[in-house]
Amino acid sequence: MMKYGLNIQQGAAFDFVALGALNHRLDPGVIPFRKATQCRIYVSGAEFNVAANLADCFGLRTGMVSAMVEYPIGDLIAEGVRAKGVTPFYKFFAHDGVRGPNMATVYSDDGYGVRAPVVFYNRANEAAAELKPGDFDWSEIFSKGLRWFHSGGIFAALSQSTGELTIEAMQAAKHAGAVVSFDLNYRPKLWNVRGGREQAVPIFRRIVENVDVLVGNEEDLQEALGIPGPAVGRESALDSSAFSAMIASVLDTYPKIKVLATTLREVTSASRHRWAAVASIDGETYRSPTCDLDVLDRVGGGDGFASGLFYGLLTGEEPQAAVDLGWAHGALLTTFPGDTTMATLQQVRDLATGGSARVQR
Repeated sequence: MMKYGLNIQQGAAFDFVALGALNHRLDPGVIPFRKATQCRIYVSGAEFNVAANLADCFGLRTGMVSAMVEYPIGDLIAEGVRAKGVTPFYKFFAHDGVRGPNMATVYSDDGYGVRAPVVFYNRANEAAAELKPGDFDWSEIFSKGLRWFHSGGIFAALSQSTGELTIEAMQAAKHAGAVVSFDLNYRPKLWNVRGGREQAVPIFRRIVENVDVLVGNEEDLQEALGIPGPAVGRESALDSSAFSAMIASVLDTYPKIKVLATTLREVTSASRHRWAAVASIDGETYRSPTCDLDVLDRVGGGDGFASGLFYGLLTGEEPQAAVDLGWAHGALLTTFPGDTTMATLQQVRDLATGGSARVQR
């Protein structure tokens, strides 16, 4: 099926496969870590979140390629992958009982009101950072067909070898006939320990040369790809003009890109946001509605948008409908605890087409 400038295969064994790092997120809720006495644990990972959402809410056949450590935390994470209906493809690592290698930990409190959420990491001796080209047999993983392949900037930031593995995987997916997507997800904390933008930009540019569908806001485009643009921190984060102004520059530099999309989020307080999305699809720009969000857990909202958008594109929705499905799913995801969806497809469609939060009887 050729639509939006994308050649989307039919009849493949997998609708979607992601490459990335799996982790577990510790969340003490509204209590800051320095005063916390207990935490909830969520299985997470930016790339995994999209695969999990597409399987659990949208009913697609998805897979996850990652590192897995054979110890109790690895068991916990593997169980979370299975629970979401995602098929795993792991390179296994043995834990030495003391130092690792480890499955990464993300620490994230919720904040409240004027107190912003705080996110920090323990990615010391992370198994996923040791992944490198040659670790996976892509021809075997893709042997029964693949429609869509995805990875992201958080995984590429972990080490020099993870960026190279991302490129290897994308080229193999292209050879298998799949659409390739990438979420820039530029995280300064991750890149600062590797030398900052000077290290990030060259690998991101090489990755994006292989991409059909790119997700990232104007700050991502500037920081990860070095695309000139307006100063970040404008008066309204819901103003899409800065992103729209950069579209032509991105598409001129990377003409293989057919879809370029981002969320728009204006943070009034930790628990009150305004939310929208915009995308350029095959040369035309589409914008979602704007809504007010009462946020329970903001982590994963962008991945929720990406998964809804990808679902719309994979199933041949009209471009505006695909953007609205992404917007609606991302909005709903912020109303659930954890990084992955608890929404149903009907709930997503209802919100995307103008539904309200009135009680359903």
